Amino acid sequence: MNPSRPFAAIILAAGKGTRMKSDLHKVLHPIAGRPMLEHLLASIDQLGAARTVVVVGNQREQLEAALAGRGIEFAVQEPQLGTAHAVLQAREALAGFDGDVLLLSGDVPFVRPETMRQMLDALNAPSAPASVVLGFRPDDSAAYGRIVAAADGRIEKMVEHKDASEEERQVGLCNSNLFAVRAGDLWPLLERVGNDNAQREYYLPDIVMVAASDGRPSVVIEGEAAETIGPNSRAEFAAAELLWQSRRRRQAMADGASLVAPETVWFAFDTKVGRDVVIEPNVVFGPGVTVADGVTIRAFSHIEGASIAAGAEIGPYARLRPGAEIGEKAKVGNFVEVKKARLGRGAKANHLSYIGDAEVGARANIGAGTITCNYDGFFKYRTVIGEEAFIGSNSALVAPVAIGAGAIVGAGSVVTGDVEAGALALARGTQQVKPGWAARFRAAMSSKKKAS
Repeated sequence: MNPSRPFAAIILAAGKGTRMKSDLHKVLHPIAGRPMLEHLLASIDQLGAARTVVVVGNQREQLEAALAGRGIEFAVQEPQLGTAHAVLQAREALAGFDGDVLLLSGDVPFVRPETMRQMLDALNAPSAPASVVLGFRPDDSAAYGRIVAAADGRIEKMVEHKDASEEERQVGLCNSNLFAVRAGDLWPLLERVGNDNAQREYYLPDIVMVAASDGRPSVVIEGEAAETIGPNSRAEFAAAELLWQSRRRRQAMADGASLVAPETVWFAFDTKVGRDVVIEPNVVFGPGVTVADGVTIRAFSHIEGASIAAGAEIGPYARLRPGAEIGEKAKVGNFVEVKKARLGRGAKANHLSYIGDAEVGARANIGAGTITCNYDGFFKYRTVIGEEAFIGSNSALVAPVAIGAGAIVGAGSVVTGDVEAGALALARGTQQVKPGWAARFRAAMSSKKKAS
């Protein structure tokens, strides 16, 4: 997929995002468990950018911290005088770069690598356009800038909505504000952009008309409207999340998974789901989940940072936390929580249990109400349960502790020491039975109540 010429990406992320009403920078708000900006960066990385520059301004320290160690360069726009002015701030960071440049927006996260490649290919076509603009046709053109283009894609005019005539506002082709330009052309064009407009700002789309005045046309290629979504408010973020989820659900089913109620299943950006997987209603995946073939995930389960091997069964109402590894044909039942623990092949924890910081051997059975007591308020400790061990209901295994293969822990036990293989461990008080005591107690209390 890599373009024939090296390219750099300039990402605009200097805006204030005031409609979000948030202390978090807008482009760091997550969609599918991943910051919006990271969706865009992943596409750029997939395409193989030689350089990436993020233009920052408002809340710049958040972006610099979030992207530290990524090899990303930063340019500062202060004050914010428009999109053309923002791109111009990246000139020093790209000094000496002589390839192509993609001009992108940090709050437009869904542009596909394939679309970026089409933009770069069009820029390097034999006609050698001055720039390439990504256009789209939304259902509601709202306040988008318009592109008036010839049948071959040559742009005749670009105009912002606020400056457009009524006739121009009837044009359905809209400007995404995403461009591809050769580095050698970009900076001279930006320097000639003026601010004679309703907002008194330096508009990036004006580079198209500046180039046209030199007799150098630009072209537009059309992308899907969904690629150009740029959420600005909480409601718009929810709509963007829904769009992403709808696509991912369809992809999961196309890949061979069965979603009983697709609209109720929520994936993370990196969820991997195999074939013949059944996912019942109201299942939520956090980041870092891998589900192998033939797994059944029952309703109302929450899974994050976990791997589930082939043929396993999860839920209903199960919670798998980071570090959970569920082996082949193992079962994690209702109201069971697993954290940083491995269940071996065929192991079962069917009801109302907490398994944390543990190794559970193949075919072991964890009875209802069992917990691994892994934390003493200061440190975490590990529990090891051997193959085919049986842990009776309502047992507490106080880590660090090991239960040997084939051992049995009697129901209601509090186990504080290791249990050897094949042994029976009982750790509970001695039962006492007092005949007639309950009847006498009730009679005495009833008499007392009447007297009061």
